[in-house]
Amino acid sequence: MTSPQQTPSAEPAASRTIVHVLRHGEVHNPKGILYGRLPGYRLSVTGQAQARTVASVLSGHDITHVVASPLQRAQETATPIASAHGLTLATDDNLIEAANDFEGLKVSVGDGALRRPRHWLKLRDPFTPSWGEPYLQIAHRMLAAVNAARVAAVGHEAVCVSHQLPVWTLRRFLEGERLWHDPRNRQCALASLTSLVYEGDTLVDIVYSEPAGASDPTVTGA
Repeated sequence: MTSPQQTPSAEPAASRTIVHVLRHGEVHNPKGILYGRLPGYRLSVTGQAQARTVASVLSGHDITHVVASPLQRAQETATPIASAHGLTLATDDNLIEAANDFEGLKVSVGDGALRRPRHWLKLRDPFTPSWGEPYLQIAHRMLAAVNAARVAAVGHEAVCVSHQLPVWTLRRFLEGERLWHDPRNRQCALASLTSLVYEGDTLVDIVYSEPAGASDPTVTGA
């Protein structure tokens, strides 16, 4: 169902709608913490360039609706796209980053919070998971955001700017895969597009592309 490294263009058929689910660009995170939903985490200089690159790639697309997570990094990633199409940027709380009990801490393997016994109980269940927002809840709210964008842009294209875990969880849900997974294997680079192609109300294709290039999913602060 997936076709890597392609960005689909809308076809003339009025019933075709494409919802591009975009991960935000690189974040300025000098302390290397898991910032989650904390305020004030903006795009880095590289992240700003990535946002402009995606806006350029999508400039010729029939985009009629742009919506983003309320977090600053997502808003900053979405702004160049909305501006390029003369659109007002909308906000949808359903696109927000996943809640995580380790927010504000360092969580790299062998580093920080994961080495402290008092945190180990939070790691007891990787399937729900025990340390944060349930994967199924993430999938359902992301699907609600995508469906709202699809209705808003019916017959055209929409862009939804979100975060790595929510985007990857949505894709696994739509592809019928188990939701728990190894974070090191996520196919969701910085400023990547997971484009959902609909014919009417039916999802007919999922196309993944990396207009701003590849990135390492294991890098803290990405």
